[in-house]
Order: sequence, then structure tokens, then C-alpha cells
Amino acid sequence: MANHIYQFKVTLLNVEPSVWRRILVPDNYSFWDLHVAIQDSMGWTDSHLHLFRMRRKHSRKIIEIGIPNDEAFDDEPDILPGWDTMVSEYFYDLGNKAEYLYDFGDSWLHEILLEGHLLKKTSLKYPLCLDGSRACPPEDCGGESGYFHLLEVISNPHHEEHEEMLEWIGKPFNPSEFDPKQVKFDNPKKRWKNAFAKE
Repeated sequence: MANHIYQFKVTLLNVEPSVWRRILVPDNYSFWDLHVAIQDSMGWTDSHLHLFRMRRKHSRKIIEIGIPNDEAFDDEPDILPGWDTMVSEYFYDLGNKAEYLYDFGDSWLHEILLEGHLLKKTSLKYPLCLDGSRACPPEDCGGESGYFHLLEVISNPHHEEHEEMLEWIGKPFNPSEFDPKQVKFDNPKKRWKNAFAKE
């Protein structure tokens, strides 16, 4: 059972104004657990593949952690299974960073920064989203360029694609809105079972 908590800042790169979250997670989390917490805090739907990239301690070699590809070519790097790889093995010092890539098509790249190593408070339930800024882009909007186009279209009621774009989004979308109190975290074990368990 975890007695300590990691504080991470998750920042979506190459998008302005900045979209970011500050989350607390138990230090006994696997990378799969962290992935689920990132998805839920950002507002992604976990509908696509993901990948963490970071260095081992005292090594220049980049390690990839996520969902192993059983059909990978021999010259492709091995991907460590996130559910068997502990966050504590790689995030050992404040300031440690990882890249987190979500959706290999739209290629949403995040920076994961370890900001703090805290004592667990029995009065709080973890994971927890402390703070953040702005809504994350809608899924499948075409990456950074597609998102910038979407923002341009929905901000201009006279744009020829305005109504079509709002209909495509399918729900009210205000890019400037984010409320950490509205974040609900899924059970990562349940998410894994739904994704991978054999029926």
C-alpha cells in the first residue's frame, strides 16, 4: 500500500494557450495506472494507443513503455508493458520528465514532469486532480493543425463550416473551460480488464 504520493504536471505540448493538469497519484502506480490517470484528468477518452518515452537512471538509452506490439518488426524497439512497469523505477528524482504520446494518428505529445514527492493524506482519495487549465482538444480532430482550425471555425459564427463543426463535436465545447473538481478517475484495473481480459 502506498504511503507516498507523486505530484505530476501534465502539459500538452505544441498547443497554445497551454493545456495542462496537476495530478497526485500513489507512488505504487504502474505506468498503466498513470496512463489512466492522465487520460481521465486531461479529458481524453482512451480510444487510441499510447506510449511513454524516458531514460533509465544513469543511461542515455530511451525506454518505451505502453502496450507491447506482438507484430513488431525485429528492428523496432521493445515496448515494456505499462501494467508491469512501475512509475517508481523511472521517476526517482524531482524534475524527472517523460514524454507521453497519445493517439499515433493525431500524435498528441505531452510532457510529464515530477514536481513533488509527498506524504499520503488519509483525508484525501487518490488519484486527485489539483489544478489545470483549458479543455483538451476533441478526439480525432486532426492533431495540432486540425485543432487550430477547429478553434478558428467555432469562434466565427459566420464561417462556412461553423454549424458543421459544432455538429461534429456533438456537445458544448468551450476550449477555455476546465474545472478540476469535475474530474472523475476510473479504476485502472477495471480499465485494463475491459481492454485486455479474455472473455
